[in-house]
Amino acid sequence: MQPLALERDAAFSQWLATECGIEGGRLGQVLAGGNSNVTRRVETPSGPLVLRHPPVDVISDKAAAGISREFTALKALHGSAPVPRPVAWCDDRSILGQPFALTEWIDGVALTTELPAEYPAGAASIDQLGREMMAALAAVHRMAWEGKVPEGFGRPSGFVERQINRWLDVRRNRQVRDLPLIGQLGEWLRDNAPASGRASIIHCDFHLDNCLMDRGEPRLKAILDWEMATIGDPLVDLGLCLFFWKRDGRGAIGFPFVQGLSNDPAAIERRELADLWSELSGIDHGDLSYFMVFSAWRLAAIVEGAFVLYREGKVDSDYARNLERDVPNLLREAAALIDRGGV
Repeated sequence: MQPLALERDAAFSQWLATECGIEGGRLGQVLAGGNSNVTRRVETPSGPLVLRHPPVDVISDKAAAGISREFTALKALHGSAPVPRPVAWCDDRSILGQPFALTEWIDGVALTTELPAEYPAGAASIDQLGREMMAALAAVHRMAWEGKVPEGFGRPSGFVERQINRWLDVRRNRQVRDLPLIGQLGEWLRDNAPASGRASIIHCDFHLDNCLMDRGEPRLKAILDWEMATIGDPLVDLGLCLFFWKRDGRGAIGFPFVQGLSNDPAAIERRELADLWSELSGIDHGDLSYFMVFSAWRLAAIVEGAFVLYREGKVDSDYARNLERDVPNLLREAAALIDRGGV
């Protein structure tokens, strides 16, 4: 271990003992997953914990904003929805070089394209995963959030309109290729925006890959990765999740691995899952088709930023390179939803 790593490990162990009363803790392995923040295991005599922080080399007040936002959301939701228990927050950069959050360790598996061997094979397990996600998401959305998050955590009024204007401006000002559907879909979304509905804590990146499932049966244990959480229309979450549900994988689709196992033609239909979510949350999903388009367009507009950095030579990864086709495919899928009249 390098001297700096040893120094940080010692500083963290001392912080953990002083602030949390946990003696003998140490930093463990970095875990896979995520494109922006570091997730690593923490070893303690009483069992593991999870530590989340921005990349250590990034020095910016904005770098820790997502982790702080995530910790705030977990504090508000824990006890009402299946999320990891928040343990502690540290904004002292002298410990690890960045602020960080500590949460409980939940043993489970994140799924993408294949069911675990322990699950019953076929659509029955896929259907149950879908129902588990709808139940968990409904628990998030029906929670009364007022007074549980600090003022300024989110501005629900006009959320969708602000997002459309923001990402249209960003992509107009920073572009490295011609993507006419960014502007065309953005204008359609602006012209067809529904009236603001009920506001909830929303995840803003909710799909199967950001859920932790039981290893032995199709049961949801926790929703992870809350760094984009805010207050907004809950159909933002439902729309993205169901956009990625049961797509036709025979054609060109964006991020084909995301929730890829749900693309089984025998899997439960989107509409049935939406009905279950409405039943459990008490929220109408009449504008679901609009929000499926919105969520797919917004995701495409956001991640195009990583492709811009790739083209500028500032990043080089399989994820960034694959955006050359993933972003246009997402936009075409969103446009096809409009053409066929929705779900």
